[in-house]
Amino acid sequence: MSESRQFCTFYLEGLFFGVEVDKVQEVIRHQQTTPVPLAPDVIGGLINLRGQIVAAIDLRRRLELPARPAGQAPMNVVVRSDDGAVSLLVDEIGDVVEVEEQDFERPPETLRGVGRELIRGAFKMKERLLLLLDTEQALRAA
Repeated sequence: MSESRQFCTFYLEGLFFGVEVDKVQEVIRHQQTTPVPLAPDVIGGLINLRGQIVAAIDLRRRLELPARPAGQAPMNVVVRSDDGAVSLLVDEIGDVVEVEEQDFERPPETLRGVGRELIRGAFKMKERLLLLLDTEQALRAA
């Protein structure tokens, strides 16, 4: 019998990503960010999440994708880390999907650079691949 897993999904530059549902605290619409002077490029700023100050990591920058088009506000996937909540800035929120463990494949050895570091692998779905984001590696930029 195959084991299944659930992922919270989102889009970046048309790519379909997922993070484990149990790591997600919440998903929220655009929040105003406050820039942080001298912070690394991948830090999109700070947001006020019901009185809690949370760092926001711009996943486009972290994955070395093109900048978000002007006028397109990012969405927030707030994940839990050992140091508290962190927001991942994404283009669009998807759904919670359930996939079978047997449909998972690790990245090919030919994949190099930041993609190899941040993508744990992919789940083969009927119409596309679900890229599994390594949230621990993605948060190391913060």
